[in-house]
Amino acid sequence: MPPRTSLADMTGRVCVITGATRGIGRATAEGLAELGATLVLVCRRREESESVARELAEAYPIPPPDVVTADLSSQRSIREAAEIVRSRHSRIHVLVNNAGIIPRQRETTVDGLEMQFAVNHLAYFLLTSLLLDQLIAGAPSRVVNVSSGAHQGGRLDLGDLQSVRRYDSVRAYGRTKLANVLFTYELARRLRGTGVTANCLHPGVIVTKLLADYMNLPLVGGAIAAAFSASADKGSETSVYLAASREVEGVTGRYFVAQRETRSSPTSYDEELQRRLWEESERLTALASAATP
Repeated sequence: MPPRTSLADMTGRVCVITGATRGIGRATAEGLAELGATLVLVCRRREESESVARELAEAYPIPPPDVVTADLSSQRSIREAAEIVRSRHSRIHVLVNNAGIIPRQRETTVDGLEMQFAVNHLAYFLLTSLLLDQLIAGAPSRVVNVSSGAHQGGRLDLGDLQSVRRYDSVRAYGRTKLANVLFTYELARRLRGTGVTANCLHPGVIVTKLLADYMNLPLVGGAIAAAFSASADKGSETSVYLAASREVEGVTGRYFVAQRETRSSPTSYDEELQRRLWEESERLTALASAATP
């Protein structure tokens, strides 16, 4: 948990978190629950989500968290989940886009898109776009996108976003994490003047199934943890910081590591690439320019 002196009381603040049942997402939910937030958990497995919601309600003095089931690889499912969230909450104060995957083999979604690009980037883009009215109504509000230091080596080929010509899981992951940063910067620019900020982060090298998949190693025996990684609690600190810290109130369009603003990759500052990725993401999700107030 970041230093409490910098964190605001989140009582009455509605915080939507994707991938909140495990790893960094679960730890982020716990960190915000400790601050009194009203939680909305957007997760794939209902039974597991409801169990986590019960545990959080028992452990912290918060309202019972909402559970919204969504398969983030399906745009129909994301739209249905967003509609449920909108029907229950007229205002949203924090959206943490956290869920991510690293399929070792190329897979396609029900929408015919490459799985990793769909979940790691397009789900961020679509869910955020669908909840923008609620975020603007809840202003001052914040969008927090969990990226990765892996974006530093990422290269975005707009002619092959679906990795049809070649699929390498690690390289594809780096591309999706670069897309997260590009999306964050473009979103921040489009939302200026609305009271909604957008920032992204690298959580660190954290012991999760995602890390095991990234390294193509089994997550057993503590070998990965002992070698070079930290706990999910540690990995959630920057997410909680960006969601709740007074220090970043009004700060937008930035990249953070260990709760410090840091330069992202040179490629990520290419405004033309940011714009073109946004437009292609709109096309792939059949969205109009919903993010332009």
